[in-house]
Amino acid sequence: MPDEQKSQGRIVAISTSKRKGIPKSNIDSVRLIENFGLEGDVHGGNWHRQVSFLALESIDSMRAKGLPNLRPGAFAENITTEFIDIPHLTVGSRVRIGAEAELEITQIGKECHDKCAIFFKVGDCVMPREGIFAKVIAGGEIRIGDHVTVVQKSSHVPVAA
Repeated sequence: MPDEQKSQGRIVAISTSKRKGIPKSNIDSVRLIENFGLEGDVHGGNWHRQVSFLALESIDSMRAKGLPNLRPGAFAENITTEFIDIPHLTVGSRVRIGAEAELEITQIGKECHDKCAIFFKVGDCVMPREGIFAKVIAGGEIRIGDHVTVVQKSSHVPVAA
């Protein structure tokens, strides 16, 4: 796939939750708040993991391992995308969503301290390797179907934390 196609995709799901430890609910739209994250999401705050992303293609790879009913949000990601090479973005890269929102990638992957139910069912989980985290640089309303575009690539080496 040419780089131009990998640097633009779209949102297929937006997911939030009010409390930690419960599944995220899918919603049609949400306001991204600068230096906070998604309005109403428990993971919002003044830190580096305000918003989490996972590609639909990553979810599809887990479906193929024996979990056909996995839905966007099952990995606790806030934004599920398709047609953009989410797993290969680097820390410091910036993405624009819709007309106004801009986010900076702050972390690639996440250490899984307690293996999730998905891991126990199939012996693998993509979020620690392919999920990414970002902070909101410019806020705005986002909705399912909005374009996600890489507007600045970084040369930082991806690091899981």
